[in-house]
Amino acid sequence: MRLLLIVIGALSVLSSCGINNSLMFRTKDAEVITDTVPIAPTEAYRLAPDDKFIFTISTNDGKRIIDGLTGISEGGLAGGTGNSNGDANSRFINYWIKPTGLVELPLLGEVFLAGKSVKEAQDYIGEMYAEFYTDPFVQLEVTNQRVIVFPGGVGSAKVVDLANNNTTLMEVLALAGGISERGQSKKIKIMRRTSEGRKVYQVDLSTMAGLKYADMIVQSNDYIYVEPTRQISREILQEIGPILSIISSSIVVISIINAFN
Repeated sequence: MRLLLIVIGALSVLSSCGINNSLMFRTKDAEVITDTVPIAPTEAYRLAPDDKFIFTISTNDGKRIIDGLTGISEGGLAGGTGNSNGDANSRFINYWIKPTGLVELPLLGEVFLAGKSVKEAQDYIGEMYAEFYTDPFVQLEVTNQRVIVFPGGVGSAKVVDLANNNTTLMEVLALAGGISERGQSKKIKIMRRTSEGRKVYQVDLSTMAGLKYADMIVQSNDYIYVEPTRQISREILQEIGPILSIISSSIVVISIINAFN
């Protein structure tokens, strides 16, 4: 019996190596920002490879230079991503930023836009088109802005599209179905890409004191991770349950054999 207990203890230790393997983004206190969490973004969003955008060009008096140049068509333009389902963007071509950071634009050919803010991209494109038109005015809108949300449950992650530039943390969590039963509302991490790399902000929405963070404006490509509650005892039982079953069956067999000897 003593040997059996030792074996079970050893198996428990070995099995614990696989406990809570689904937990992600484990951080140290020094890696998490909790006191200076920005309610509004401190840096403008910068275009990145695989972003898609639409843009229009007008003269400064508001008159559109040429409809075909910016993808306008009556029922969607061949070769673009437009459609005729009544979507607000259905009459525009979505331009795609390649992995190299370049995008193919009418008349200009390949233009490097990755790393530029929307305002910088508008000004840059306007300068390029100034060679062809007088005082061009450019308006650009990113069409595939999204965030990835992990609500705290296993297999419940969602990609949430941002319908506007002022989408809040509370809206995104609601669109993702809310915090799961296992998620900890007091440990919500927002991982944001900045010029210095990803920064990790952690907020607590478990009390009214954290209400101000519910209005935090999210940015495209944010990762929002609700840390799950650790379930050590349950997972240990799941890990060693089959092993205990084999051991108990072996004990029964050995006992029967000894009874006949």
